[in-house]
Parts: sequence; C-alpha cells; structure tokens
Amino acid sequence: MAAIISEKFRIFNAKQFLESLTEGTNDADAARTRMYFFVGRSSRWDAYLEIFNVSGSFQIGETVSGGGWSGVVAAAYSNSLLLNTVLPTPTTTPSFGTTITGGTSGATSKSGTYRYGTEDVPPMPLDNFSEKRSVYEELIAAKRVTGPFARLVVPRYNWNLALNPKFDMYRPNYSPTPGGGGAIGVETALGSSSLSTSKFYVMNSSYEVFKCLYNGESPTNPTGQNATYEPKSQPSAGQGTFDAGTGIYTEPAATAGYIWKHMFTLPTSDVLSFLSSDFMPIASTSDSSRIAVEALAVDGSINVSVIRDAGTALPASATLYTAVQGDGTGAIIKFETNGSGTITSTEVEANGTGYSYGNVILETGSVFTDAGLTAAAGAFAGTASIEAVVSPEGGHGSHAEDEFFSKRVMTNIRLTYDEGQGDFPVDNDFRRIGIIQDPYEYGTSTFASASTLRGTRVLKLNGATAGYVADEMITQTVTGGTAKGTVVSWDATNGILKYYQSASLHTDGGKILAFESNASNAVVGSTSSASGTVDTAQNAVLSDISFTGGLASPELEPNSGEIVYIENRREITRAPDQIEDIKLVIEF
Repeated sequence: MAAIISEKFRIFNAKQFLESLTEGTNDADAARTRMYFFVGRSSRWDAYLEIFNVSGSFQIGETVSGGGWSGVVAAAYSNSLLLNTVLPTPTTTPSFGTTITGGTSGATSKSGTYRYGTEDVPPMPLDNFSEKRSVYEELIAAKRVTGPFARLVVPRYNWNLALNPKFDMYRPNYSPTPGGGGAIGVETALGSSSLSTSKFYVMNSSYEVFKCLYNGESPTNPTGQNATYEPKSQPSAGQGTFDAGTGIYTEPAATAGYIWKHMFTLPTSDVLSFLSSDFMPIASTSDSSRIAVEALAVDGSINVSVIRDAGTALPASATLYTAVQGDGTGAIIKFETNGSGTITSTEVEANGTGYSYGNVILETGSVFTDAGLTAAAGAFAGTASIEAVVSPEGGHGSHAEDEFFSKRVMTNIRLTYDEGQGDFPVDNDFRRIGIIQDPYEYGTSTFASASTLRGTRVLKLNGATAGYVADEMITQTVTGGTAKGTVVSWDATNGILKYYQSASLHTDGGKILAFESNASNAVVGSTSSASGTVDTAQNAVLSDISFTGGLASPELEPNSGEIVYIENRREITRAPDQIEDIKLVIEF
C-alpha cells in the first residue's frame, strides 16, 4: 500500500502541543494539558552493566572481563556495575549471559543489559517503561511550562551571503524522483525534493523574516542564481524596492531579480527567549507585524511567473500580456520578446485571486499587446512556456506556521538561582532534561499545577559530623536491612539532605528500603563519612519542605503522567548566582 505521513500531520501535532497548554477554563479542566520541564541525573555518566548470579564482591578500580570484553569498575552495586575504560573499543558489548570475572576480587556474575556512556558521550535515552521509572527515580525538580514559555520554531537561516549565497524559491509542487524510476519529480535550486526541507526563507539583520518567491530561475539558470541584496522593509537607495501594500521586496535590475515576501518581524522578547543558533521562532498570532502581514494576504494570488521554455517565433520585439487560465480570476502575465520572438523576461502584471491552479496559454488569440487584454497580438506559430506559481491556500503570509512547515516546538525555561525555594538546588549539577505531561501531586490522583515541583526525597538531620558530599551514597540501618540513597543536595545550615533512590543502585535484598524516622540509627555518607541522625521531632514546614518525623516525600507522584521527551546531556553545572535559559526543541 502506498502511503505517507504528511508534513501537515506533524505540523498539526506541534500546534496541538502548544494549544493544549492553554485549553480549558482552569488547571482542573480535562481539556488542558499540564506540561512540566524537568532536570535530573546528578550522577556522572558511566557504562552501565546489569549483573545477576553474583558470587563474591566486585571492587572499585578492578578490571572485569569476559568474552573478549573488559571494563574498569567505577562503582559496584548488588545488581549492577558502573564502568569506564571499556575495551577493546568503546562500543564493544558483552553478550547477554556472559560470565564476568573481577581481575582482583575474583568475583563472578552473569552479564545482563548493557548501555555504554561517558561524561562526553551520554547514553541514548530509551523509550520503554523501565526508562520512565529510571527517569523518575533520578528526577531532581520540575518547572511548569505555560504558553509564554513555548513557541513553534523552524531551522534558522541568516542573511549571510558567505554561508547562504543562494536560496530556494517557493513552489507548490516539489517532489522526489525515485531511484527505481516510475516518476520524475521537481527539485529545488539547492537539490531538495520537498519545500519542507528546503532553504526558502531568511532572517535579516533587523529580525525581519522573508520568504523567497523567486530566485532568478530561468532556462539559462535552471537552478537559480545567487542573491545580491538583503531583503528589507526599508532598503537603502539602489538596493531594491519594498511595496508596503503587498509586503513584497524586489531586487533591482541587473541582479538575479529575487522576489521576497515579508512574513513577520520577530519582537525583542522572542529574540531573547526563542532564537538559538540553529532555530528561530514563528511570531505568535498576536504579534502586530504578523497581524499586518495576514491582512495583506490574498487567497489564490499569483505573485511570480517563470520562463520554462523561452521558445521562438512569438510576436517579435514586443511587450505582451496574457491572462492566467484556471479557477481564479484577474491574474495577468507580462512578458517580453526579442527579434526572434524568444521570451527574454516575464513578470506578474496583476496577481489575481482565487487560483488553486493556473495555466499560461501562449497561442494566437490568447496573447495581447496591452495590459487590459483588449488588443490581440498578431497571429504567430511559435511556442513557448511560462509557469504561473500559485500561492498557498490563504495566500502568502496567511498561515506562517503551515507555510514554514513548523513541526518543532521550543520551550525556553529560565532557572533562576535555587528556584522554587530550593527545588532546583545549586550545589549539584544535572545531566538530563525533558518534558512530563500531567504528573500528579504526590500521593494523589490530582494533577499537579504548582509552578515548580521537587522530585527528591528529603531528610532533616541533627548533629551532622561533617558535610555530606554531592553524589555520594548514604546509608541507614533500617527494619529489614539497609536503606541506601544518593545525595543530591546538602544544606548544612538547616540540616536538610536531599537524595534519590534507584532500583538499579540502591536495593538491599532485591528491594529499595526507605529511610526511617529513627534517631537511633545514623545516616552515614560513604565518601564524606558524615554521620547525622534523623530529627524525628521535625513535623513542620522548613525551607518550604513539609516534614513528618524528619522525612519528606517528593512533590510529584513517581511514575505519574507521561514522559514525552527525554534528552541526556553532558554535565550542566549550577551555581548560587547563576541563571540558566534552557532551550529545548521537540520535533513532531
């Protein structure tokens, strides 16, 4: 069956994502989607190896090997090893069930799932239920994404003739030519088989965005020509003209004759929030420049005509006119011929309206010597061909998102110091970002709606003998075994210790055991040797954290909602005086 997923479907999904942020009357409305940007994973990236059938204890720093594969142990846990210096190559993979042996300890195990990763090469995220649980376990904090923090974006093309000397022009019929034959398509000037992947627009130095309607294409220049002057709404003398009534900029004579349509001008707020080195935003529908452009759009207009075949033996040395035939009205093409009756130039005399297709008929009785189409040209036997390029539905500038194939959404989240009264700690780093849709408040089935949410568990400690160290393991003897966790943040002034627990790192006897409100058993840091006891009398709010018996749960329910985007990154370091603007691009 011959079928495709169209670009329109992707654009629709991107639009729906944005609309979902504001639909409904309030946060409890089922029509509204509550999106949260999250950060997580404070621990470094290492290769991860699941182990089972373990005999003995693997040691940090020893080399483990099996089946022609080896790695150095960075950390050893009951059911997993973290490894670096993987040999013989970084991508070498131990087969499932391979016997792994410690070179120093002599410990053995069978190898299970394996994922290579380093601080410089983070592992690719996985799209499965186990990955979702792992993301939640290591989640540090989340911030609400609302309409003002999101915008549709497209690839950025600057006006820079050294990098972008030539542009594709808008056409409605670009298509591929299959390698196996059976079809002949139409490619752009730069070799793309789809308008959606072509370079047909530009942002100038004043943040005005223009769409290329014509790039100098002709029979002698079938792939167009290089541009000369920057399209502007206020060009300098001799550098082209801008028609404010149509929003069209035209290069001057003696150039390739580029024709550009002004689409919108990015406001300063969008430049600061959503313009990156690779992407630029589509101005919002409420932007004044866009509203003005939409008011100028003419559905079914024809703005460009292109010579396909210059022909011969048409009325010679003449300026001629012909109507565009189709389902619209009013479009007239002007063209000129030389002494041989060959077409030398063409342009649109009148744009017309209502065309979904248009044909230019060059034959006796259809060609005139006046723009009013009242004086027919003399009879001729020659042939030639001119293409009338029909605008998209609604006309150029009527639907910027659709016209620019905006299938990506950028969220711009600003993290200001320890935002959320410490929800986003500044004494550690993070390596994972993403988007969660509709998480619940902890212990409920109520959609979370707060501006920030803490993802860590918390202990209120008394009498700490030293400062706990970020990313070290902490332990406490509890009923049934040993509770384990990894430190995310330590507030020595208030004795507040934030941590996470992971099924891959913190099990005892196959289970994650919770830390207890028990002042008799200390919480000990494996690296710092710090030791403190849980403040069992702490039953109030401290530093915006609600404690019960010195313990506090996360503010969002683990594994609730849907994780719709995950990105593993290199280490992102935070500081008390630091503000981060994190731009995240989601492609649909």
